[in-house]
Amino acid sequence: MNPRIGMGYDVHRVKAGRPLVLGGVKFKSDWGLEGHSDADVLSHAVGDALLGAAGLGDLGMHFPPGDAKWKDISSLKLLEHIAGMLREAGVSVINVDVMMIAEAPKLSPHRTEICANVAKSLGITADRVSVKATTNETLGAIGRHEGLAAMAVAMVDRG
Repeated sequence: MNPRIGMGYDVHRVKAGRPLVLGGVKFKSDWGLEGHSDADVLSHAVGDALLGAAGLGDLGMHFPPGDAKWKDISSLKLLEHIAGMLREAGVSVINVDVMMIAEAPKLSPHRTEICANVAKSLGITADRVSVKATTNETLGAIGRHEGLAAMAVAMVDRG
């Protein structure tokens, strides 16, 4: 076994009138996140962690924000694409751990569905995906509800 660890981080600004998608789940909300794709910060952090662990660059390198091909695409589709890149490189996903940072919405009612969505996109079982959430205790831009952020750690095997 040749384990490697990668870290991912993503943040997006809140935008009124846009759908809010986290881990492939559409939340009931009158605001979403600004971005070129569906702006799913949770999935983006996972993607960056996996790419980093595999030594394959980052999201911006593979999915440039100015490329019309990726406009409004589901970030779960991006994760599927990343999973294919990992397979081609002989890399398998061991596990993914995500920390969502937001004052709202509450993730706990959707945690099981988010884990299942991410796992399905990566071709792994849901017990290998962990999703947690915390607030920013009303501090800073996230505390003022100006944006949402996510951090992720992924372990892969390059064996």
